[in-house]
Amino acid sequence: MGCMGTASGTGHAQPRTDPYFRRLLFAHQDSLYRQVLTHPDTYRLQILYVQIDRDRHNRPHFYTYAYHADPQLYFYPASVVKLPLACLALEKLNELHIPGVHKFTRMQFDSAYAWQIPEWADSTSETGYPSIAHFIKKAFLVSDNDAYNRLYQFVGQQAIQQKLHEKGYASARIIRQFMGLTAEQNRYTNPIRFLDEQGHVLYTQPALYNPDSIQRSAPVWIGRAYMDRNGKLVPEPMDFSMQNQISLYDLVHMLQALLFPESVPARQRFLLTDDDLHFLYQYLSQFPRETNYPKYDVDVFYDTYVKFFFRDSSHHQLPPGVRVFNKVGWSYGFLTDVSYVADFEHHIEYMLAATLYVNSDGVLNDDRYEYEQIGTPFLYQLGQVIYQHELHRRRKHLPDLSRFQIQYEQRNENDMRPTIKQVDN
Repeated sequence: MGCMGTASGTGHAQPRTDPYFRRLLFAHQDSLYRQVLTHPDTYRLQILYVQIDRDRHNRPHFYTYAYHADPQLYFYPASVVKLPLACLALEKLNELHIPGVHKFTRMQFDSAYAWQIPEWADSTSETGYPSIAHFIKKAFLVSDNDAYNRLYQFVGQQAIQQKLHEKGYASARIIRQFMGLTAEQNRYTNPIRFLDEQGHVLYTQPALYNPDSIQRSAPVWIGRAYMDRNGKLVPEPMDFSMQNQISLYDLVHMLQALLFPESVPARQRFLLTDDDLHFLYQYLSQFPRETNYPKYDVDVFYDTYVKFFFRDSSHHQLPPGVRVFNKVGWSYGFLTDVSYVADFEHHIEYMLAATLYVNSDGVLNDDRYEYEQIGTPFLYQLGQVIYQHELHRRRKHLPDLSRFQIQYEQRNENDMRPTIKQVDN
C-alpha cells in the first residue's frame, strides 16, 4: 500500500482519522500534547505516519496512517517548499546538458526590475560565489530564505508549476518568493549566469516571466485580523488563496519519491543522478556543526534546530545513531515538519509529517505566535510517541539502511572565520 499523494480540489471530505493511529496517539498523557490532539480543528492539526516494512529483498512497503488529515484543509507550508525547489533545481541542471554547468558551478544573479536583488558573490561559500549546491545547503541546514528565492529564480515560476503537476502533485502551488512581492512581481525572475573558475560565462539564463494564468482558488480566510505591510492592523481575516500551498499528503509522497525513488511510478520521480541523491540526503540530515561552508554558530543552530520531532527545549541532540532527513517550515503561526527518521543502532525507519497552527489571538503577521509555548513542544511529544512506538514495533525483516549512512563533514578546528549567528529564515 503506497503513501499516495492526494489532489486538492473542490468538495470537502471528512478529515481522515485511522482508529489504530488514534489509539496510539492518545496513549500518551502529556497535558499540552493531549490539549492539541483533543482540539484538532482549533489547531488545524494534521498528522501522517508511515510505517515502513521491508521484505526479504529489502524492498520497502509503506503503510500510511492519518489523524485529522484533510487535503482540503489549508495550511501555509512556509519553508517546506524548499524541498521540491531543491529537487527541481537539480533536475533542471541535468536537463540543460551544458558542459561545466552543474550544482557546484559558480553563479551570479543580475536584476532586470527595481524589486529584484542582484547577487554576485557569497562570502559564506568556499569559492566566494553562489551555486545551486550552496543554496541547497543553506536551505536545508538552517532554512535560509534567500537560498529559496534563488532556487525559485533559477527554476522559474512557470516551470515549478508545470513540473510538479506533471509529476502528479496536483495540490502544489508554489507561486511566491519570500520577498514581500506582489502576485505579478512573483511572475518575474532574475537574469542569471554561470561562470567557470576563470570568470568566463558558461551559460546565461535571461530574465523569465510566467505568462500562464494562475487560477485564484476560493478565498482561504485565516484568523480574525492581520498586520499589513505598513504595520497597520486590518480588522478582518487574511486571505491565503494566492499564497503557496501543498497538501501534507503530497509533501510526504515527495519525500518518499526522493528517498525511495524506485517505490513510486517513474513519472513521479525527480530526474536526479546518484550523486544528486547522495548530496540531498547528506544536507537533509547533516548538522550545522558538521558544516564548514557556511560556518554556522553551533549554539544558535544546534543539532535539532530544524528537527522539530526531536527538538527538546533542554536537550539539543538526537538519540545516538539517529538521523532525520526532513524539511520544516514555520510562518504565520503554522508549524510543519515532514520527516524520514532512520535509527542505525536499532535498525528502524519510518516517516512522520505533521502541521499545526498556533495563533491564539487570531492576528496574523504580528510575530506573536505560540511556537515555543505550544507548537514545538507538541511536535516534540508527537515525535517521541512515534519514535518509542517504532523502537518496540516488531519487524519480520530488519532494514538494510546503508543507503542512508553518510560520511558527514567535520568542522575544521583551525578555521578562524567568525561563525554565522543570524539568518533570514
